Amino acid sequence: MKTSADHRTAPTDTLRQQAWVWLRLLKSGDVKQWDAERFQHWLDASPAHKAAFADARQRWEAFQPAAAELLRSSPKAARFHAQAAQRTRSQAGRRAFLGAAAAGAAAVAAVALVHPPGGLWPPLDGWGADYRTATGEQRSVTLAGRVNVMLNTQTRIRREATREGVPGIALLAGEAAIDLPAGGQRFGVIAAGGQSVADGGRFEVRHLDGKVCVTCLQGKVRVAHPAGVRELQASQQTVYDGRSIAGIASIDPLNVSAWRSGELVFRQTKLSLVLAEINRYRPGRVVLVNDAVRDMPVSGSFYIASLDRALAQLQHSFDLDARALPGGLLILS
Repeated sequence: MKTSADHRTAPTDTLRQQAWVWLRLLKSGDVKQWDAERFQHWLDASPAHKAAFADARQRWEAFQPAAAELLRSSPKAARFHAQAAQRTRSQAGRRAFLGAAAAGAAAVAAVALVHPPGGLWPPLDGWGADYRTATGEQRSVTLAGRVNVMLNTQTRIRREATREGVPGIALLAGEAAIDLPAGGQRFGVIAAGGQSVADGGRFEVRHLDGKVCVTCLQGKVRVAHPAGVRELQASQQTVYDGRSIAGIASIDPLNVSAWRSGELVFRQTKLSLVLAEINRYRPGRVVLVNDAVRDMPVSGSFYIASLDRALAQLQHSFDLDARALPGGLLILS
C-alpha cells in the first residue's frame, strides 16, 4: 500500500516531461556551466524530481539497443541522424574536449526528438496541437458544432479551416475518424499538402511517415492535392504524399475501421508492418532483428487491449526468440 509520502514523491507527468528535457540537453554535448547549475537546482528541488530523472535515464539507456534498428529501418530517421551527426561533428571540431562520444550521443538525441522512444514526448511536428492522444489512447471530440472526431493512438490535430474556409482540422500525425451529422455539414481535414472535404457521411484520414491515406466509409469525400483531385465513394480509398496522389482503390471498410472497435485486422501484411502498427498502440517498442522473416505475410485480427498476447502468437508462429528490456522494449530475433 502506498503511503501519503509515496504519493508526494511520485513523479507527475509534468516532472517526467521536464526530466526528458534535461536529459536531452545533457546528452547533447553542448552543456554550459549555467545549464549544469540550473539542472542541479532542479534535481535537488524534491525527491520526485530525482525519481523522474532516474526513470528518464533508465528508459533512455534501454532505448539504445533499439536505436540502431530505428536508423536502419527508417530512412527518415537515418537522414536526420546523418544531418545531426554532421552538425555535431562540426561543433566538436570547435570544442575538441567534447569528444566523439558526445557527438554520437547528441546525434541520437536529435533523432529522438523526431522519433521519441515509446512516445515519451511529443515529436517536433506535433507541437502546437489542440488535441492529442498518447500511446494506446483513443478519444472523441466534438468540433464545429456537431462533428464527431475520433482520434486514434498517437494522434495530434489542430483546429484549422480549409483553403475555402470550410471548418476542419489539420491532422499533424496519426489517424482520425470523422462522423458528420445527418442533414449535411461540410468539414475538412488538411494533411501533408492535401485536403479532404465531405458534406455528410463518415470518413477516415491516416497520416504517418509522410504518407496520407483517405478512406470514405459513407457518403462522398473530395480529396484535393496539387497533383490531382479524387472523388471517393463509400468503401473507396486513396493515398498521397507531398509529391503525388495515387488512384482510387476499393477496400473493406470493416477492416480499415476495426481500430474503432478495439481490433487490428491484417490481410497478408508483412510482419515488419504488423509490428510497426503494434508499436503505435503499445508502450515501449518492439524491434525485429531477424531479416529472414521481415517480409513474411500475416493474416488475422488482434485485440488492442491484448497486444502482448498477439506478440506471443507472432513469436510462436515465426519461431522467434524474445528478449524483454526495461522501458517496454522487446527484441525479436
